[in-house]
Amino acid sequence: MLNIGKYAFESRLLLGTGKFEDLDVQRQAVEASGTEVLTFAIRRLNLEQRDRKHFLDTLDLSRFTLLPNTAGATNAEEAVRIAELARASGLCDMIKVEVIGDGRTLLPDPIETYRACEMLLERGFTVLPYISDDVILAKRLQLLGVHAVMPGASPIGAGKGLINPYNLELIIEQAAVPVIVDAGLRSPKDAAQAMELGADGVLLNTAVSGSRDPVKMAKAMRMGVEAGRLAYEAGMIPVKRYAAASSPAEGMVQS
Repeated sequence: MLNIGKYAFESRLLLGTGKFEDLDVQRQAVEASGTEVLTFAIRRLNLEQRDRKHFLDTLDLSRFTLLPNTAGATNAEEAVRIAELARASGLCDMIKVEVIGDGRTLLPDPIETYRACEMLLERGFTVLPYISDDVILAKRLQLLGVHAVMPGASPIGAGKGLINPYNLELIIEQAAVPVIVDAGLRSPKDAAQAMELGADGVLLNTAVSGSRDPVKMAKAMRMGVEAGRLAYEAGMIPVKRYAAASSPAEGMVQS
């Protein structure tokens, strides 16, 4: 079970809703993914246009928890305003804090992200900050009281997979809250690798919506997440320098 603040989920795959070619493909991909959490940029959603032109009107929202994000914010104050808009719209009090510090790499601004989290926690939000794979920032945010940390595997939409598994492993190792690997994943292999490291979940969007067949990819990612988690829980054998026979040498008939 994935527990984030007061919320609990069976699925460990969180899915973004952007960039799908049409709402029907999006709906099918959501179903195939098995996700229980849908994330979206609140600034890119016209909440007044409730005429089946976005996913809020094409999915059975009673089956999902919405995770609005503050994409588009460049400082803490903007992020807080976006979060308050989401809450005032009755969507959810859980918020993904996304404060971009560089327009080319889309890497998050660590200082403004921290400030935004501090303000949102004071306002009673369930706070999930998107960060780079900064081990110390992850620790500081946990001490601040965030409900999960979401380190990127690589830059948003880059599809480079886990560039720095070592840092992600360190973040997971010292985590007191769920660690959800977010951004840069490309394949089920990447999702499985993140889960094998001990991540509590992964968040995907472009890897699914940008694939040739988003529905099949959503199912593949679901299986990758599940397989990676099972492998982590099962306990994988240690990596060795040399071969180790799979059959015991004792009791073998000598020629």
